[in-house]
Amino acid sequence: MRVRFGDDGGVLFRQVTHDDLGCASYLIGDEDAGVAAVVDPRLEIDEYLRLARYTGVRIEHILETHTHADHVSGHGRLSAATGATIHIHRDAAPDYDHDPFDDGWELGLGALRIRALHTPGHRPEHTAFALTDTSRDDAPWAVLSGDSLFVGDIARPDLAVEKHAGAEAIFRSLHERLLTLPDRCEVWPAHLGGSLCGGPGMDLKIASTIGFERAAQPLLGETDAEAFVGALLAGHGPQPPNFERIVARNRGPLHAGAADAEPLTPRQVLVAQERGALVVDVRTELQFDEAHVPGAVAVTAFRAGFGSKLAWIARPGEPIVLIGRDDDDARLAGRLAASVGLEDIAGHLAGGMTSWREERRPVSRIERITVAELRDRRDSCRSSTCASATSGSPATSRARSTCPTTTSTASRTGSTRTAPWPPSAPPDSARRSPPACCSEPGRARCSTWSTAASARGCGVSARGPAG
Repeated sequence: MRVRFGDDGGVLFRQVTHDDLGCASYLIGDEDAGVAAVVDPRLEIDEYLRLARYTGVRIEHILETHTHADHVSGHGRLSAATGATIHIHRDAAPDYDHDPFDDGWELGLGALRIRALHTPGHRPEHTAFALTDTSRDDAPWAVLSGDSLFVGDIARPDLAVEKHAGAEAIFRSLHERLLTLPDRCEVWPAHLGGSLCGGPGMDLKIASTIGFERAAQPLLGETDAEAFVGALLAGHGPQPPNFERIVARNRGPLHAGAADAEPLTPRQVLVAQERGALVVDVRTELQFDEAHVPGAVAVTAFRAGFGSKLAWIARPGEPIVLIGRDDDDARLAGRLAASVGLEDIAGHLAGGMTSWREERRPVSRIERITVAELRDRRDSCRSSTCASATSGSPATSRARSTCPTTTSTASRTGSTRTAPWPPSAPPDSARRSPPACCSEPGRARCSTWSTAASARGCGVSARGPAG
């Protein structure tokens, strides 16, 4: 998105989104002055460099609203590529070279004036940036609200400090800083709907205004701090996976490199798997079910949230092997994984799943069945298996094969994994109750129920035994 105000000012404003994580960053500056800054840069910096060339500006400054907890910042790569100075609030105290600022700090980029509004709560150092086009008005026309005020929601307070203290700080930041801005002031947040840094009310709309949010969000009208804290804390889900490692990475020494995943032959994939690597199939669910490398886990890269879903199941330091339809799929998945701090990529299957099939390597499959078919199998289990389970009849083992089970696509050995119900699993795991017959006394074989920890996102699939 490009916004230019007036014939003389040349104010430049571009929003760059990372759809997989629901993140938004900004290229702002003055085309006439030929200077710009990037606010909250994502790990992949190519788009900023392309926009800077296109608009004829130099990226001389990098501004961070705070130390991010849900994605890896690209400030190190961007600084290495452009020589830009990194600015962040003094309370962040990172280990990299930077120019610390305090509340009220200002930066001029031609006709654009940026003013720092310290808004702690989400994190102690959190800062919003008020933008003024001095060629038109002395009042701010927009605020880059970071992770304080979103479109439709308010930031979560539990990623850096005790959650009640964080919520109280957010209450003060909203009422003493952001809500004092003019109603016409535009709100451009650092996250859109789908991010784990806010609550369920976050909207996919890219921007709003102070006045609209004041009218549309009831919690912004709450003037009692205690009531505000209680309501805010009641609305948030689980914390982002591996957020502590991401924060440590973003506060630590700058990383300027960008390593691509190494191509691997099918034999090398098997060797890596035998040595403990997590094999991740990033194709669609249908493609995975038709044929996949035994022991692979399905996490499609073709829906939003791939990086966060993978972070739920990948152990710290665990090498990851990626399998796509082709090399481009795997490279894309590698970039998305790196955005959430998963950089232990051991490689990707060169040529994608096609190369595996060409070598006639063994594959696993998952039968897809309808809910009606699942019901029929359950009824068969009830009538056949349970009727003979206590008799010791040889028919028992044969009848039990009709009992519906779910093959665990997250198994690292390729075998079905069973666990007492309900299982301890990531939020994205499919969950369902065992059939009634499996809960009857004397059915030890049925008393455990296979779980589908496929980390596929939303929804539950009815599945039968692997074919």
